[in-house]
Amino acid sequence: MPGTASLPLHMPTGLPGFVPAAALGTACVASFILLLTFSPQVPGDTATAATLDAILLWNSLLPRAAIALIAGAALGLSGALLQRVLRNPIADASTLGIASGAQLALTLGLGVLPLLSGVSRELIAFAGGFGAVAIVLALSWRRGLDPVTVAISGMIVSLIAASLSVTLILARGEYAMSIHIWGAGALNQQDWNGVISLAPRLAAGIVAAALLLRPLNVLALDDSSARSLGVALHAVRFSILVLAVWLSASVTATVGIIGFLGLAAPAIARLCGARTTGQVMTAAPLAGAAVLFLADTLTQLLGPGFSDLVPTGAATALLGGPLLLLLLPRVHGFSSVTARADTSSRLLRKPAIALSLLAAALAIILALVLMLGLTDTGWSVALGLLFSELLPFRLPRILAAGGAGAMLGAAGFVMQRVTGNPIASPEVLGVSSGAGAGLTAALFLFGFPSPAIMLLGMALGSLAAFLVMIAIAGRSGFSAERLLLAGIAISAFCMAIVSMVLAQGDMRSYILLNWMSGSTNRAGAFEAWTAMIALVVLSAPLFLMIRWLTILPLGTGLSRSVGLGVLPSRLALAILAALMTAISSFLVGPLSLTGLIAPHLARLLGFRRLQHQLAAAILIGAGVLIMADWLSRIVIYPYQVPVGLFAALIGGPYLLWLLGYKERTA
Repeated sequence: MPGTASLPLHMPTGLPGFVPAAALGTACVASFILLLTFSPQVPGDTATAATLDAILLWNSLLPRAAIALIAGAALGLSGALLQRVLRNPIADASTLGIASGAQLALTLGLGVLPLLSGVSRELIAFAGGFGAVAIVLALSWRRGLDPVTVAISGMIVSLIAASLSVTLILARGEYAMSIHIWGAGALNQQDWNGVISLAPRLAAGIVAAALLLRPLNVLALDDSSARSLGVALHAVRFSILVLAVWLSASVTATVGIIGFLGLAAPAIARLCGARTTGQVMTAAPLAGAAVLFLADTLTQLLGPGFSDLVPTGAATALLGGPLLLLLLPRVHGFSSVTARADTSSRLLRKPAIALSLLAAALAIILALVLMLGLTDTGWSVALGLLFSELLPFRLPRILAAGGAGAMLGAAGFVMQRVTGNPIASPEVLGVSSGAGAGLTAALFLFGFPSPAIMLLGMALGSLAAFLVMIAIAGRSGFSAERLLLAGIAISAFCMAIVSMVLAQGDMRSYILLNWMSGSTNRAGAFEAWTAMIALVVLSAPLFLMIRWLTILPLGTGLSRSVGLGVLPSRLALAILAALMTAISSFLVGPLSLTGLIAPHLARLLGFRRLQHQLAAAILIGAGVLIMADWLSRIVIYPYQVPVGLFAALIGGPYLLWLLGYKERTA
């Protein structure tokens, strides 16, 4: 397939392949021996304690060890199949949206639609996972399934699926919260039913993969060579995709989401010396089994009283970010990722008048959402006394949403200029997820921190994520494609940290769930004043930094040649963008994608001078989130959709359209 990445034969290492393999195996054996040796004893008389210990061993500990090995092997094989069929070294159930699609389908089927309660969980998960990967591949087909488009499409599909899952969980309360805890990948077992269910599926998958070994070898060639050897490419690819999705969905239906194991297992297999397709298909399941077994054993050993430290799936998800960063140099053959807005020939002759019209439109939107709403008797226009009574309830949330949207528009504009990347934004680059990691740290350190402490934690998390992005961009020559993949990696790592706390199921989890959904229901005077003051204080200096924003995209060398201090200017812009992202994420969550679409719409409208683009992005961002907040209140009245989710459902399709756009000259 043109534009795809060739799989690396091996990972460079100075150690022989058997050394890391032996080390991994030894660690698994040693950790399990420690678990058996130091597991707490059941209190009571000797005979009763011995009986209960035997029951726990044979009906809990051993089935859990077995399910870890089987699930890890299934995910390892699934990841190896996906990477081979797509010729993409960063393909797996997490990066392709399969896991999130399966979880959404299960949340919908088990928590919302009782009619599906009699349907097999595996079938529901397979339908969700296959639907997600079908969307990703359809979006990536015009670009030849190149790794960047596949990975970013998978990220957006995962984001939308996760947003819908969070909304369903919030709507269903404690019952659906238990679904989310299960979805974090808990391997706890009370009998052998899970093993009995999953083991035959793994065996069938291994047999099917063995039968497909010759076509898998041929797929390493280009399409014309494969066809000349008599391989029916579409049928073979479809069969392999179905097998890989089925294996992943079976694991998700049985134990929940085990993040990024399908990405790690083939990489570890190559590290251990696997070279040929057959060797990778054999070693990847073994590596997956060993990694999941070791992670599960360690979560039990490190937990208080041998209760789980965190769900195993959430723990393994921490592998995703660092591993994606490690694999970035191996992803080659990118097609150009461009923005249609940048090639627009539209040019405004009187931008000041256009900005005035945008400001007037924003004022009209503000008046509309303040006065117009739904009631039990239909549409209602609030005037006079009714308007005065509703104003204290509507105005704070509208100001919070508008201020957040304006800051996200400004932050997205800054990030696109600093990185030289037309699809950079706080959400795409993982800066919003960094705010979530900072919020998680604040909850861990302070229990139930004040809003000021929460904002400080989120600001530090956002700043750290953005600085990492800039460092990665500098090392790769500000390659847009590698920067996007690095953003996915940072986002995966940060959201894994958030998931570890979410899975605890306590009040901190509910705080994080509300933050992820981006609800403005509880916005009051504090949130409104925070949004307005932060918008003025943080966006005003940007208009004095237009020269920096003009020169930085031209490159480090040229910037220095004209006397610009590259490091101080980038750091100052990073701090402003991180602060705006953190405060916006605090108000509307991490999922809105407003920081992506507002600068693009400003360019589409024909603004060319940077100060005009910045002002337009601020006005458009405010208008988008104010309208999203209003629509979130009326679209399923009397219920409300969280504004962050609603905005993501608007911005997600726009980003997918942007990625699907292929220039005629390509």
